[in-house]
Amino acid sequence: MFTGIIETLGVVKGIEKEGTNVHFEISAPIAHELKIDQSVAHNGTCLTVVAIENDSYKVTAIDETLQKTNLKSWSVGKHINLERCMPANGRFDGHIVQGHVDQIGHVERIEEKDGSWLFDFSFDSSLGNLTVEKGSITVNGTSLTCFNSKKGRFSVAIIPYTYEYTNFHDLKVGDEVNLEFDIIGKYINRIIRGYSE
Repeated sequence: MFTGIIETLGVVKGIEKEGTNVHFEISAPIAHELKIDQSVAHNGTCLTVVAIENDSYKVTAIDETLQKTNLKSWSVGKHINLERCMPANGRFDGHIVQGHVDQIGHVERIEEKDGSWLFDFSFDSSLGNLTVEKGSITVNGTSLTCFNSKKGRFSVAIIPYTYEYTNFHDLKVGDEVNLEFDIIGKYINRIIRGYSE
């Protein structure tokens, strides 16, 4: 369980393919605090730490994960948003995040607004996901509030702190982002739609 509050940025240090799996080596300031088998959200994707060495660690993504996230487009040097799972006695500063990416979205527009930034995103609404005006959304693992919520589109506002300390400052129009929709909204949507589809 995560909250969408990014702890730090990691950097992809190495990529190794093995069959349909991909092993990523991540350099991060928190590497020395991690343990084998620990879950860490990488751009909102929950991956298990399988090895640790000095200031870096390794995780493995299976084909299912690669197909549903932006991990397949990662390259050496890419900045990754990192969040360790929430301790049982921690505060929910963001919202309930599972680390299970629902689908990929795309950056449609970035507008600088005198010290803050507006980002417009699109996503394939035929997959059944939806946003709620002033509801929660996770973009690359970052807990944010939606507005301009429409079918297959939404906007978020980014404050200077978030812009600097997450990989939002690296995003460009056309980039892919990982989206995890609000879990409560997903459950309500599933109840209303049922399982007939």
